[in-house]
Amino acid sequence: MRAVAIQRFGDPSGMTVIEAPVPAPGPGQVVIETEAIGVGGVDAVIRRGTLGGFGFTEGLIPGSEVAGTVRAVGAGVDESWTGRRVWAFTGMGGGYVEQAVARVGDVVELPAGLSPVEAVTLGSAAPVAHFGLAHARFAAGESVLVRGAAGSIGIAAVELAVRGGASAVAVTTSSPDRGSRLCDLGATHVLDRSGGGDPTAPPSFDVIFDIAGGAELPAFLDRLTPNGRFVLVGVVAGLPPADFGMRLLGAFQQSRSFATFSLDTVPVPTRDAVRAAQFAAATRGELHAVVHEVLPLGRAADAHRAMDEDAVFGRIVLTP
Repeated sequence: MRAVAIQRFGDPSGMTVIEAPVPAPGPGQVVIETEAIGVGGVDAVIRRGTLGGFGFTEGLIPGSEVAGTVRAVGAGVDESWTGRRVWAFTGMGGGYVEQAVARVGDVVELPAGLSPVEAVTLGSAAPVAHFGLAHARFAAGESVLVRGAAGSIGIAAVELAVRGGASAVAVTTSSPDRGSRLCDLGATHVLDRSGGGDPTAPPSFDVIFDIAGGAELPAFLDRLTPNGRFVLVGVVAGLPPADFGMRLLGAFQQSRSFATFSLDTVPVPTRDAVRAAQFAAATRGELHAVVHEVLPLGRAADAHRAMDEDAVFGRIVLTP
């Protein structure tokens, strides 16, 4: 089968289409004929080689989520899974393939009316937004800033904060067009990447939900209210400075807090229940799967170039 591998860390030219063996399911696993493959920010971070301490090696097939039809099941898996349309988490790799392997515990059946492309746009992003906001103890009536809001996680966070009764939902983004599209999805204020550009925006926020990270993170800690909570769910702009915590210590009397959040800390049954509810909400139009572009699998490098050029609003999806 065809697959895409990272043969050399760095720019997208290190990604290559390869021939890989057709997988066989092991115990507790299923094989899925992929119809849609999500291209996530974490894929780009891994491909750049900036997460070297996490055990990634060249030759890795990236991709963490796919949707399609179950074609084979391993020992211990109910045969009734065969033929079902599903979304699946493949781990921190293994998704850019024509046939993917996943643990059956990481598989969720798709509801009628939800396409595979929509499923991989929401399947990881919307649960991260949901549980990340919960990790920040977000409550109705509070103000929220979503930093790096143009990607699929940020878009989901905006919609969920609005649905959750936020008093204001500000976003940072790189262009007026993106800001306008985010306002169409419920954002009330649009800031530039430095946090300025909208004099009507609140000066500080109860919750800052950050997908970007990077060198500018410390300045946004200063935008927290007393008792404000900052939650970092991604580092698509790179790691923050090593001494960023000094900003919190410098405002000790404000009782501000900083936390990281990973979906890995949520029990599988809990996150799958939320994911299934969000898929159902999407079929009712209550959540929007914003797709930037659908590309063939062989153009995975082009998808990564678009992410590196900051040219993506929503999610790019690959199809075999």
